[in-house]
Amino acid sequence: MPQFRRTDRLNEQLRQEISLLVRDEVRDPRVGLATITAVETSRELDHAKVYFTALGDAAEKEEILAGLRSAAPFIRAQLSQRLHIRRVPELHFQLDRVLEEASRINALLREVLPEDVPADAADVSDGADGAE
Repeated sequence: MPQFRRTDRLNEQLRQEISLLVRDEVRDPRVGLATITAVETSRELDHAKVYFTALGDAAEKEEILAGLRSAAPFIRAQLSQRLHIRRVPELHFQLDRVLEEASRINALLREVLPEDVPADAADVSDGADGAE
């Protein structure tokens, strides 16, 4: 269990530092609209998936991904100077699709579920008030 907490702390620390580096240090204009959302390190701590979100269409997101991938060696070098860990994991940037999936599920639910509250539900709530 302590290993799990240590990994969580490291993931959050990496996320914060990478966010700062992308915002303040990386000079590639393609990465300006990227927001780092999560970091997941491997069990051996030698690889890290870095998830990001960005506004724009698929082509713009691919450009941002290309910019982040080209900046990965610089970011990793900066992390080695800022963090007190034996080895900085190799960074693998990926688009975070959680928001897209949530939006898609929301749209599906809106299609399936009725918009109006059923009359039975309204009567039940009225009956509860009158029972006092």
